[in-house]
Amino acid sequence: MTDTIRSAVRSFITDSFLFGDASSLPSDEGSLIAGDIIDSTGVLELVAFIEDTFSITMSDADIVPDNLDSVDNIVSFVGRSAKQTAVA
Repeated sequence: MTDTIRSAVRSFITDSFLFGDASSLPSDEGSLIAGDIIDSTGVLELVAFIEDTFSITMSDADIVPDNLDSVDNIVSFVGRSAKQTAVA
């Protein structure tokens, strides 16, 4: 499942912020904010993508760099949230 999440996130970032140029995407642990890939508006687009694609409702407390600043962080957040949703 992690590979599916990672692939979807990488595709979204590439298509939405890099105009399809995957070569500009940093490594999975690289900062999307410090790397100027996404800005504050991009974060909102990313949140909408996560909520729509993975059926996760993100609270304001979830919208922090620890969850959204890299592909790895996003994949971890989605994985944790999916498990919590499955348990509830």
